[in-house]
Amino acid sequence: MPGTLTPSEEAQLQQTVEMFEAISQSQPHDYQSLEILKEAYLKLGRDEDLLDASKRIADAYVQLGQLSSAILEYETILQRFPDDADVSAALAKIESQASSLGGGDDDEPEEAPTAQEPPPQVGAIRTHASTAHLDDGANAMRKLFVDGNHISAAEFDLCWPDSEGLVGGEISVPFIQSLMDKNIMPLEKALRLLVDKSRLGYLPLEMYDVQIDLARSYSAEVCRRWCVLPFDQMGKTVLVSTTNPFNTRAMHELQQSLGQRIQWYLASPVDLTREIQKAFRN
Repeated sequence: MPGTLTPSEEAQLQQTVEMFEAISQSQPHDYQSLEILKEAYLKLGRDEDLLDASKRIADAYVQLGQLSSAILEYETILQRFPDDADVSAALAKIESQASSLGGGDDDEPEEAPTAQEPPPQVGAIRTHASTAHLDDGANAMRKLFVDGNHISAAEFDLCWPDSEGLVGGEISVPFIQSLMDKNIMPLEKALRLLVDKSRLGYLPLEMYDVQIDLARSYSAEVCRRWCVLPFDQMGKTVLVSTTNPFNTRAMHELQQSLGQRIQWYLASPVDLTREIQKAFRN
Protein backbone atom coordinates (compact mmCIF):
# COMPACT_ATOMS: atom_id res chain seq x y z
CA MET A 1 0.00 0.00 0.00
CA PRO A 2 2.78 2.54 0.69
CA GLY A 3 3.75 2.28 -3.01
CA THR A 4 0.53 4.03 -3.96
CA LEU A 5 1.42 7.14 -1.94
CA THR A 6 2.72 10.28 -3.58
CA PRO A 7 5.80 11.90 -2.01
CA SER A 8 3.64 14.68 -0.51
CA GLU A 9 1.16 12.16 0.91
CA GLU A 10 3.97 10.14 2.46
CA ALA A 11 5.52 13.29 3.94
CA GLN A 12 2.19 14.30 5.46
CA LEU A 13 1.71 10.83 6.94
CA GLN A 14 5.20 10.96 8.44
CA GLN A 15 4.36 14.30 10.04
CA THR A 16 1.09 12.85 11.35
CA VAL A 17 3.00 9.93 12.86
CA GLU A 18 5.52 12.19 14.60
CA MET A 19 2.79 14.42 16.03
CA PHE A 20 0.50 11.68 17.26
CA GLU A 21 3.31 9.55 18.62
CA ALA A 22 4.16 12.50 20.86
CA ILE A 23 0.51 12.87 21.89
CA SER A 24 0.12 9.16 22.66
CA GLN A 25 3.29 9.14 24.75
CA SER A 26 1.99 11.91 26.98
CA GLN A 27 -1.58 10.52 26.98
CA PRO A 28 -1.27 6.72 26.76
CA HIS A 29 -5.03 6.08 27.10
CA ASP A 30 -5.97 8.45 24.28
CA TYR A 31 -7.24 5.72 21.96
CA GLN A 32 -8.39 8.28 19.40
CA SER A 33 -4.81 9.39 18.76
CA LEU A 34 -3.73 5.76 18.69
CA GLU A 35 -6.38 5.06 16.04
CA ILE A 36 -4.92 7.84 13.90
CA LEU A 37 -1.46 6.35 14.37
CA LYS A 38 -2.70 2.89 13.46
CA GLU A 39 -4.17 4.06 10.18
CA ALA A 40 -1.04 6.04 9.34
CA TYR A 41 1.15 3.00 10.02
CA LEU A 42 -1.13 0.89 7.82
CA LYS A 43 -0.81 3.32 4.91
CA LEU A 44 2.95 3.48 5.35
CA GLY A 45 3.28 -0.32 5.49
CA ARG A 46 4.81 -0.28 8.99
CA ASP A 47 3.38 -3.58 10.23
CA GLU A 48 5.34 -3.79 13.49
CA ASP A 49 4.26 -0.30 14.50
CA LEU A 50 0.71 -1.10 13.40
CA LEU A 51 0.66 -4.15 15.69
CA ASP A 52 2.06 -2.15 18.61
CA ALA A 53 -0.51 0.63 18.15
CA SER A 54 -3.35 -1.90 17.99
CA LYS A 55 -2.20 -3.53 21.22
CA ARG A 56 -2.00 -0.14 22.91
CA ILE A 57 -5.53 0.68 21.76
CA ALA A 58 -6.84 -2.57 23.23
CA ASP A 59 -4.97 -1.91 26.49
CA ALA A 60 -6.40 1.63 26.64
CA TYR A 61 -9.90 0.21 26.31
CA VAL A 62 -9.18 -2.24 29.12
CA GLN A 63 -7.86 0.52 31.38
CA LEU A 64 -10.99 2.57 30.66
CA GLY A 65 -13.24 -0.40 31.48
CA GLN A 66 -14.54 -0.72 27.90
CA LEU A 67 -14.15 -4.47 27.65
CA SER A 68 -16.33 -5.04 24.57
CA SER A 69 -14.22 -2.56 22.60
CA ALA A 70 -11.04 -4.23 23.86
CA ILE A 71 -12.27 -7.65 22.75
CA LEU A 72 -13.15 -6.32 19.31
CA GLU A 73 -9.71 -4.71 18.95
CA TYR A 74 -7.92 -7.92 19.98
CA GLU A 75 -10.02 -9.94 17.52
CA THR A 76 -9.14 -7.47 14.77
CA ILE A 77 -5.45 -7.87 15.57
CA LEU A 78 -5.69 -11.66 15.32
CA GLN A 79 -7.28 -11.40 11.90
CA ARG A 80 -4.09 -9.71 10.66
CA PHE A 81 -1.58 -11.37 13.03
CA PRO A 82 -3.10 -14.80 13.82
CA ASP A 83 0.08 -16.21 15.40
CA ASP A 84 0.50 -13.54 18.07
CA ALA A 85 0.44 -15.55 21.30
CA ASP A 86 0.36 -12.48 23.55
CA VAL A 87 -2.78 -11.18 21.88
CA SER A 88 -4.47 -14.58 22.07
CA ALA A 89 -3.71 -14.79 25.79
CA ALA A 90 -4.90 -11.23 26.40
CA LEU A 91 -8.11 -11.88 24.49
CA ALA A 92 -8.85 -15.04 26.51
CA LYS A 93 -8.25 -13.16 29.75
CA ILE A 94 -10.51 -10.25 28.76
CA GLU A 95 -13.28 -12.55 27.52
CA SER A 96 -13.19 -14.38 30.84
CA GLN A 97 -13.28 -11.10 32.75
CA ALA A 98 -16.15 -9.80 30.62
CA SER A 99 -18.15 -12.98 31.16
CA SER A 100 -17.71 -12.73 34.91
CA LEU A 101 -19.10 -9.21 34.78
CA GLY A 102 -22.27 -10.37 33.12
CA GLY A 103 -21.88 -10.50 29.39
CA GLY A 104 -19.17 -7.94 28.79
CA ASP A 105 -21.29 -4.83 28.51
CA ASP A 106 -18.83 -2.09 29.28
CA ASP A 107 -19.71 1.12 31.02
CA GLU A 108 -19.02 4.23 29.00
CA PRO A 109 -17.25 7.01 30.91
CA GLU A 110 -19.46 9.78 32.22
CA GLU A 111 -19.87 12.58 29.69
CA ALA A 112 -17.96 10.73 26.98
CA PRO A 113 -16.47 12.96 24.29
CA THR A 114 -19.05 14.09 21.77
CA ALA A 115 -16.61 13.16 19.02
CA GLN A 116 -17.84 9.58 19.37
CA GLU A 117 -21.29 10.49 18.05
CA PRO A 118 -22.10 8.91 14.67
CA PRO A 119 -22.38 11.37 11.79
CA PRO A 120 -25.76 12.18 10.29
CA GLN A 121 -26.78 10.51 7.05
CA VAL A 122 -24.73 11.77 4.11
CA GLY A 123 -26.55 14.50 2.27
CA ALA A 124 -28.83 15.39 5.17
CA ILE A 125 -28.78 19.20 5.23
CA ARG A 126 -29.85 20.92 8.43
CA THR A 127 -30.61 24.60 8.88
CA HIS A 128 -29.67 26.69 11.92
CA ALA A 129 -33.28 26.46 13.05
CA SER A 130 -33.25 22.66 12.99
CA THR A 131 -29.98 22.48 14.97
CA ALA A 132 -30.94 25.14 17.49
CA HIS A 133 -32.03 22.46 19.97
CA LEU A 134 -28.54 20.95 20.01
CA ASP A 135 -26.22 21.88 22.86
CA ASP A 136 -23.44 24.37 22.17
CA GLY A 137 -21.53 22.94 25.12
CA ALA A 138 -22.62 25.59 27.63
CA ASN A 139 -24.23 23.11 30.02
CA ALA A 140 -21.23 20.79 30.19
CA MET A 141 -18.77 23.67 30.42
CA ARG A 142 -20.78 25.32 33.22
CA LYS A 143 -20.86 22.03 35.12
CA LEU A 144 -17.10 21.61 34.71
CA PHE A 145 -16.00 25.15 35.54
CA VAL A 146 -18.73 26.47 37.87
CA ASP A 147 -20.02 23.34 39.61
CA GLY A 148 -16.40 22.24 39.89
CA ASN A 149 -15.73 25.42 41.91
CA HIS A 150 -13.11 26.76 39.54
CA ILE A 151 -14.95 29.99 38.67
CA SER A 152 -18.17 31.71 39.74
CA ALA A 153 -21.45 31.66 37.81
CA ALA A 154 -21.08 35.40 37.17
CA GLU A 155 -17.61 34.87 35.70
CA PHE A 156 -18.93 32.11 33.48
CA ASP A 157 -21.73 34.33 32.16
CA LEU A 158 -19.27 37.16 31.59
CA CYS A 159 -16.97 34.99 29.46
CA TRP A 160 -19.34 32.70 27.60
CA PRO A 161 -19.24 33.72 23.90
CA ASP A 162 -22.19 35.12 21.98
CA SER A 163 -21.52 33.00 18.89
CA GLU A 164 -24.76 34.05 17.20
CA GLY A 165 -23.98 37.77 17.50
CA LEU A 166 -20.91 37.85 15.27
CA VAL A 167 -20.76 40.16 12.28
CA GLY A 168 -18.79 40.00 9.06
CA GLY A 169 -15.73 37.78 9.23
CA GLU A 170 -15.39 37.87 13.02
CA ILE A 171 -14.16 34.77 14.83
CA SER A 172 -15.86 33.88 18.09
CA VAL A 173 -13.55 34.38 21.07
CA PRO A 174 -13.31 31.00 22.83
CA PHE A 175 -14.53 30.77 26.41
CA ILE A 176 -11.15 29.75 27.81
CA GLN A 177 -9.50 32.62 25.94
CA SER A 178 -11.86 35.07 27.66
CA LEU A 179 -11.09 33.48 31.02
CA MET A 180 -7.41 34.18 30.44
CA ASP A 181 -7.94 37.68 29.00
CA LYS A 182 -9.99 38.70 32.07
CA ASN A 183 -7.43 37.20 34.48
CA ILE A 184 -9.98 34.71 35.80
CA MET A 185 -8.12 31.49 35.00
CA PRO A 186 -4.78 30.70 33.32
CA LEU A 187 -5.11 29.13 29.90
CA GLU A 188 -2.99 26.13 30.84
CA LYS A 189 -5.26 25.27 33.77
CA ALA A 190 -8.41 25.57 31.65
CA LEU A 191 -6.97 23.34 28.93
CA ARG A 192 -5.89 20.75 31.50
CA LEU A 193 -9.42 20.63 32.91
CA LEU A 194 -10.82 20.07 29.42
CA VAL A 195 -8.27 17.38 28.57
CA ASP A 196 -8.92 15.52 31.82
CA LYS A 197 -12.71 15.72 31.53
CA SER A 198 -13.13 15.05 27.81
CA ARG A 199 -10.27 12.52 27.53
CA LEU A 200 -9.37 14.08 24.21
CA GLY A 201 -5.86 14.64 22.94
CA TYR A 202 -4.26 18.08 22.97
CA LEU A 203 -2.74 19.09 19.65
CA PRO A 204 -0.01 21.76 19.44
CA LEU A 205 -1.51 23.22 16.28
CA GLU A 206 1.39 25.60 15.67
CA MET A 207 3.58 22.56 14.97
CA TYR A 208 1.15 20.92 12.56
CA ASP A 209 0.93 21.36 8.80
CA VAL A 210 -2.77 22.23 8.61
CA GLN A 211 -4.43 21.01 5.42
CA ILE A 212 -5.76 24.32 4.14
CA ASP A 213 -7.67 22.82 1.21
CA LEU A 214 -9.48 20.48 3.59
CA ALA A 215 -10.34 23.36 5.93
CA ARG A 216 -11.70 25.42 3.04
CA SER A 217 -13.98 22.59 1.96
CA TYR A 218 -16.00 23.40 5.09
CA SER A 219 -18.12 26.45 5.81
CA ALA A 220 -16.08 29.49 6.83
CA GLU A 221 -19.13 30.78 8.70
CA VAL A 222 -19.38 27.62 10.81
CA CYS A 223 -15.65 27.57 11.55
CA ARG A 224 -15.65 31.22 12.59
CA ARG A 225 -18.86 31.06 14.62
CA TRP A 226 -17.73 28.11 16.73
CA CYS A 227 -13.95 28.66 16.47
CA VAL A 228 -13.26 25.21 15.05
CA LEU A 229 -11.04 24.10 12.18
CA PRO A 230 -10.72 20.82 10.25
CA PHE A 231 -6.96 20.34 10.01
CA ASP A 232 -6.40 16.82 8.64
CA GLN A 233 -8.15 13.68 7.48
CA MET A 234 -7.42 10.01 8.07
CA GLY A 235 -9.64 7.70 6.03
CA LYS A 236 -13.25 8.77 6.53
CA THR A 237 -12.48 10.64 9.74
CA VAL A 238 -11.85 14.39 9.70
CA LEU A 239 -9.74 15.75 12.56
CA VAL A 240 -11.05 19.04 13.90
CA SER A 241 -9.41 21.35 16.42
CA THR A 242 -11.59 23.03 19.05
CA THR A 243 -11.55 24.57 22.50
CA ASN A 244 -15.05 23.32 23.32
CA PRO A 245 -15.28 19.53 22.97
CA PHE A 246 -18.91 19.46 24.16
CA ASN A 247 -20.30 21.54 21.29
CA THR A 248 -22.68 19.18 19.48
CA ARG A 249 -24.07 22.04 17.39
CA ALA A 250 -20.67 22.70 15.85
CA MET A 251 -20.17 19.00 15.19
CA HIS A 252 -23.51 18.61 13.43
CA GLU A 253 -23.04 21.74 11.37
CA LEU A 254 -19.63 20.51 10.22
CA GLN A 255 -20.96 17.04 9.46
CA GLN A 256 -23.80 18.37 7.35
CA SER A 257 -21.27 19.73 4.85
CA LEU A 258 -19.69 16.48 3.69
CA GLY A 259 -21.20 13.80 5.94
CA GLN A 260 -17.86 12.61 7.33
CA ARG A 261 -17.12 11.53 10.86
CA ILE A 262 -15.71 14.29 13.06
CA GLN A 263 -13.07 13.69 15.71
CA TRP A 264 -12.27 16.54 18.09
CA TYR A 265 -8.77 17.55 19.22
CA LEU A 266 -8.20 20.28 21.76
CA ALA A 267 -5.99 23.19 20.71
CA SER A 268 -4.80 26.48 22.10
CA PRO A 269 -7.34 29.23 21.29
CA VAL A 270 -4.52 31.53 20.13
CA ASP A 271 -3.20 28.96 17.65
CA LEU A 272 -6.69 27.98 16.56
CA THR A 273 -7.80 31.55 15.87
CA ARG A 274 -4.62 32.24 13.90
CA GLU A 275 -5.11 29.16 11.70
CA ILE A 276 -8.77 30.03 11.03
CA GLN A 277 -7.68 33.50 9.94
CA LYS A 278 -5.10 32.00 7.60
CA ALA A 279 -7.55 29.48 6.13
CA PHE A 280 -10.38 31.95 5.48
CA ARG A 281 -8.70 35.18 4.50
CA ASN A 282 -11.18 37.46 2.76
